[in-house]
Amino acid sequence: MVQIVFHEDRCKGCELCQITCPKNLVVTSNRLNPLGFYPAVISDRSQCTGCALCARMCPDLCIEIGQEGA
Repeated sequence: MVQIVFHEDRCKGCELCQITCPKNLVVTSNRLNPLGFYPAVISDRSQCTGCALCARMCPDLCIEIGQEGA
């Protein structure tokens, strides 16, 4: 299973990760982060394929993807 971590505290809400997710799983949170932005979050981790397009697109390196247990 894929392990995905969104570092919401570093996200500036640019939405580039949302645009690139082929399954439309990345959405905007309704909570502000410490920087004052609405960060990206994943809506359903179980549906993530681990393609890592979101992580590659993120200019602030807020997304980490790996295999669970690795």
